[in-house]
Amino acid sequence: MDFFNSALGKNITFLRPAYFIISGFIGIPNINYYYVFLFFVYVVSVLGNTAVMAVIYLDPKLRTPKYVAVFNLAFVDLVGSSALVPKVIDIFLFNHPSIPYSDCLTFMFFCYTCLWMQSFNLVALSYDRLIAIIFPLHYQVKVTHRLMFSLIAFFWVFVVIADLVMIGLITRLSFCESVVINSYFCDHGQMYRLACNDNTSSSVMAKLGPVITLWLPLVFVLLSYLSISYALTKIATVQKRMKAFKTCTAHLSLIAIYFIPVLITFTMSANIHPNARIINLSLTSVFPPMLNPIIYVLQTQEIKMSLKKILKIRKKSKIIVKTKMIK
Repeated sequence: MDFFNSALGKNITFLRPAYFIISGFIGIPNINYYYVFLFFVYVVSVLGNTAVMAVIYLDPKLRTPKYVAVFNLAFVDLVGSSALVPKVIDIFLFNHPSIPYSDCLTFMFFCYTCLWMQSFNLVALSYDRLIAIIFPLHYQVKVTHRLMFSLIAFFWVFVVIADLVMIGLITRLSFCESVVINSYFCDHGQMYRLACNDNTSSSVMAKLGPVITLWLPLVFVLLSYLSISYALTKIATVQKRMKAFKTCTAHLSLIAIYFIPVLITFTMSANIHPNARIINLSLTSVFPPMLNPIIYVLQTQEIKMSLKKILKIRKKSKIIVKTKMIK
């Protein structure tokens, strides 16, 4: 981050506090029950996403371009949950609200990286469904492992660079008054507003970030499904339309779970209590990682069959072991 500071001049000094104080959930009645709920959500998220990753890795039939994106989504959800929930529980339940300056920036980096990657991962899955339905005969040629790996790698590089720029701009701010962040994590929006020097660059980044990482992916997803809907009208029989549509149900569920709560929270944020807004935002952060693997296991036939196959193999191996032990 010294590059951002040296670009302004060697003699410029920024006032950086030793720590920030996270105060988002403090003062909310009966909030301890919510921490128990968060812990339950986290455990389900870890088990579910680990299971999805394991099934895709163990079954050669699932090593297709589509499941490369699904594996990446499970990985992002696992890392994002592990970066956020244990730290939130430690801050509020175990009363450790102060977080060192550098740790706060690291906390911010992982939270935003995973949040943005969830959005771009849905773009990759939308592209997969778009080609599968509109160009079914050319799907194997247009959607390859190389293309999917390249697309996901590009999204990772873009998100990491954008995150580093955002954090680099934070390091150019001076904090000479309050260090209390009224959020449940090191929220970029809350942090740059605490600065006592010019925060214009961070303000622009705060406005530009959601446009690039939320609204543009949402527009692409909506346009892709408009194209899919139009293509489905060209299919002659209702049975074939339903069969094609069923391949999109899991992805549509992921889109609804990710985008709808975020849109509702942001559009209604001016009309709801700050405490309610903080809880709503925290739920939008922890719910998708928990529900995504459940949706894919329940709604995707390939994963269900693969999971059953793996469980049967393990059951048979245990029976064989027991039989040998008895003999």
